[in-house]
Amino acid sequence: MPYRKMPPQVLRLVLLTVGVVVCYLLAKGILTPQSFDEYGHYRGSALQEVASQTPVYAGQQACAECHAKALEVVAKFEHKTVSCESCHGVNQPHIENPDVKTTRLTDSHCVRCHERNPARPGWLKQVASKEHYHGQRCAECHTPHQPNEI
Repeated sequence: MPYRKMPPQVLRLVLLTVGVVVCYLLAKGILTPQSFDEYGHYRGSALQEVASQTPVYAGQQACAECHAKALEVVAKFEHKTVSCESCHGVNQPHIENPDVKTTRLTDSHCVRCHERNPARPGWLKQVASKEHYHGQRCAECHTPHQPNEI
């Protein structure tokens, strides 16, 4: 059987494939951190990095030091399981210096949880904000700390 020469286009495809695979393996070796796959399919050193970050959330107890009455009111209504910082934003700077104001609440804070979404549980009160009293702000009818009080 005579020796058949490989067509040049097939040879180019084989060389291109080999080149791509070599480039991929080199990039993977260079770009993959040493701690990857140490504790599973993620970067093991990420645990130390996250643990070393300074916390930015103050926590409910820090809010209770100055805002005990507000927390008592919240504890009687539906938002009792919601952290202060879920609505008011990160408050560690406010705890350290009370002159730093917290985030001003807008309707976007309410619809983060209460916009109608079939993926949310049925017990969570939801509204279609475009249909629900269009043109009014949530706080015109609802008190955020007492959402059922109208």
